[in-house]
Amino acid sequence: MRLLLIDNSNTRTKFAVIDSVDAPMETHHIATTEISPSFINTLKGLDFEAVVLSSVVPEKAELFREFLSPAPLHEISCRSDIPIDIAYPEPEQIGADRLANAVAAHARVGAPAIVVDFGTAVTFDVLGGTRDQGSYLGGVISPGLPSMTDYLHQNTALLPAIDLQEPSSAIGKSTTEAMRSGAVYGYRGMVREVLRAIRSELDENPTVIATGGDASLIAAGLPEIIEVVRNLTLRGIYLIGERNLS
Repeated sequence: MRLLLIDNSNTRTKFAVIDSVDAPMETHHIATTEISPSFINTLKGLDFEAVVLSSVVPEKAELFREFLSPAPLHEISCRSDIPIDIAYPEPEQIGADRLANAVAAHARVGAPAIVVDFGTAVTFDVLGGTRDQGSYLGGVISPGLPSMTDYLHQNTALLPAIDLQEPSSAIGKSTTEAMRSGAVYGYRGMVREVLRAIRSELDENPTVIATGGDASLIAAGLPEIIEVVRNLTLRGIYLIGERNLS
């Protein structure tokens, strides 16, 4: 089935149209604040049979539901038919994007597994179980890497806005290099410690994969992360949509 996939997150909204989970994927994105009825109407010109929506922004989700009608649309939630169990006390609190990540990760590496998604927030989603039957156990939510650097720039008089890249050394020889060192090395330390704490509560050693905008930069210094998977969330959105719309 040829599906329009929509990953509506707080900062950016990503789109793609594919007809199988392994198909090459051309993605497009727009700032979530710029989504409007006129923009959504332009999506109707794309070649798709149905829509799968993962949204964590309720007012934008409402626009998609209204203006993509009458195309069949499945909005991902804990009530969706998904191929893993949910072992979570209040499943309605799980973000749709996190469910999509968990489903895609289980399809790719089985379980136990941890998905680290580097976005506006960095999320850690934990899968228990086996390759045949995974179970969503919960996770961790921390501020994203841009939140750290943007906060410093916006709330200090002399610290500049910086682009994130691998520091040339741990000891910065300029304000910019010092900020890069603090951001990248500090963030890797946070991720490593969260992974250590999660592992200490699991009976087996999980496979760790990463996705999201800053994944490649941070994972480059973390051997705990075995793979960075581009568009993991969109792949999970496709898998859930295929299951619920076919």
